[in-house]
Amino acid sequence: MRSRKKGSGSESVFRCGWRPVPGPGILLWVSLIILACGFPLLAQSQPSQSVPGAQGAPSVAPEAKASTAGQSPDQQLTGSISGIVTDMNGGIIAGAGVTLTRDDQSPVQEEISGDDGKFSFANIAPGPFHLTIVAADFNTQTVSGTLNSGEAYAVPRIVLGVSRVATQVSVGISHAERAEYQFQDEEKQRVLGVIPNFYVTYTHDAAPLTVKRKFILAWKVALDPFTFGFTGAIAGVEQSQNDYSGYGRGAQGFAKRFGAKYADFVSGTFIGGAVLPSLLRQDPRYFYKGTGSTRSRFLHAIASSIICKGDNGHWEPNYSNVLGNLAAGGLSNLYYPAQNRTGLGLAVENGMIGIGATAVVNIIEEFVIPRWMPNHPERSSAKP
Repeated sequence: MRSRKKGSGSESVFRCGWRPVPGPGILLWVSLIILACGFPLLAQSQPSQSVPGAQGAPSVAPEAKASTAGQSPDQQLTGSISGIVTDMNGGIIAGAGVTLTRDDQSPVQEEISGDDGKFSFANIAPGPFHLTIVAADFNTQTVSGTLNSGEAYAVPRIVLGVSRVATQVSVGISHAERAEYQFQDEEKQRVLGVIPNFYVTYTHDAAPLTVKRKFILAWKVALDPFTFGFTGAIAGVEQSQNDYSGYGRGAQGFAKRFGAKYADFVSGTFIGGAVLPSLLRQDPRYFYKGTGSTRSRFLHAIASSIICKGDNGHWEPNYSNVLGNLAAGGLSNLYYPAQNRTGLGLAVENGMIGIGATAVVNIIEEFVIPRWMPNHPERSSAKP
């Protein structure tokens, strides 16, 4: 083994991928070390340049470079938006209006759902969007989303709830149906189940009678069995008292008296209850009051013989009743005995009797008859 001298520097060993080399001086050794270790470090720090044809060096074609340089980062592909509209039970809703709006003030686009309930928007720029769906009898629905570049956006199934207005069920009836029900009730009204009470209404705002119904009521009263029985009773009283003696006695006299009284009743009923009310558009019925003081109800009953409701619902002079009774009295001159025909006097007398009789009947209708008809359905609705 060779001896090494301390501190000579010749025994120092420097490793930088090199074998130890002795040298004459420290400065020379430092220079060599810098040269040996520095060049590789400098070589690593220099950017590598690709040499055409060199192995492992990536090469980029000129056309690719030009294509990449020409494409803007903001340039994106359009897409589409589609969906289907149904009700809450899954049923298809055709003809629903679908409106597409954007946050960037793009033009509004509209589509209509087809027979299969589907709709579609094509060539839509990417970004946020809003859909508004409107259909008759359904609540309006709004859907929002974001369309990505080149995406075919499928909107989740759009379910429309039924509009509250559309779900409201009308429990009322039409004006015509209401009038028909009231008329049917009036046709069934009888006092004690026998006496016809057709010309009275217990509804303060009863629908007006049509021309047809006015004549129907007149016929029903004229042909009612009670009418024949009541007329016969009056003729019997006149027979017993020998009123209108020109008619004579016996069955022939009774028949004439019966015919005269029945003619009075029928002519008064038709003229005052059907013909004139139809021409003058007046209501021939008595409107039951039922409330208020006894005095007010009494006056209402009496006044109803000379005032009535028009078909327009307003109170007006009862020309139908007054003129009807006068006309019936005038007709009586055609069939009463010659000695009892006083011309205008008989007509006025019978007319005034008819008006007074109407007032009396109205008082009975207001205070007495309702007690005999406690279960009548219209009584509870009577108002002043």
